[in-house]
Amino acid sequence: MVSQLQIAKAEAFRQMHEGRRILVLPNAWDAASARIFEDVGFKAVATTSAGVSYTAGYPDGEAIPRDDMMTMVRWIARSVDVPVTADIESGFGDSPREVAETVRMIIEAGAIGINLEDSIHSSGSELYDLSSAVERIRAARAAAQSAGIPIVINGRTDVFLLGIGEKASRFDHAVRRLNAYREAGADCLYPIGYLDVPTIAALTKAIKGPLNVTGLPGMPSVAELEALGVARVSTASGPVRVAMTAIRKMALKLARTGTFDDFGGDTITHQAANALMSHRSPTAKT
Repeated sequence: MVSQLQIAKAEAFRQMHEGRRILVLPNAWDAASARIFEDVGFKAVATTSAGVSYTAGYPDGEAIPRDDMMTMVRWIARSVDVPVTADIESGFGDSPREVAETVRMIIEAGAIGINLEDSIHSSGSELYDLSSAVERIRAARAAAQSAGIPIVINGRTDVFLLGIGEKASRFDHAVRRLNAYREAGADCLYPIGYLDVPTIAALTKAIKGPLNVTGLPGMPSVAELEALGVARVSTASGPVRVAMTAIRKMALKLARTGTFDDFGGDTITHQAANALMSHRSPTAKT
């Protein structure tokens, strides 16, 4: 059952997209990473489909069973006080009905927002046609209304990410899709991929709603993105890959030298890690 607290979190998260200040949204992959992001001061947390999938033993791209993904989101949502929005990839189903069911499940897991993309994962590098993609957004919105919670829908297009069509046509194609998603009920619009400054500036003017971009190497800083009019910047799988890289470096050193020095220095202590995770009880309700 949806609680008043979950509704309040959804409304608070929506307001984070409406001010002049940009929303910096880190993507967590488990309860510990979510707690770290909350502890250092981020006002909301997203999940990363890639990181959640890796944690459960699967590659990205809807390979993880939907129920397992829901379990991971539930663990994350109950471990923090801040709003949690979930990356549900393409909704774990081809039909609007299946997307709606995924949205109902994600609300039950404690999330107050979703990221819904327009890729067809079973086909490789193809997008749902525009009318189908629009119906999927509408189904997500209807499911949320039926559940009684005003979730924030981040409508994502993969035009730039997958290099759909001729390069010269991609901007107009992405704008057409994103504005259609906005009309269908999306709150925020997400043209994922590397975007240069002129493209970002043009998108903020052409898109009829808050713009979400991905923070990638070579992209403008948070302050510069805010000045360009970007409403939200997310980190996607960046943080989990940083963590995986650090663990791999440690593992290689341990295998090579047999020493344990990497466990000292500025590594978080056992006591500090316990204190961090004791913030919320495992049975806490959202």
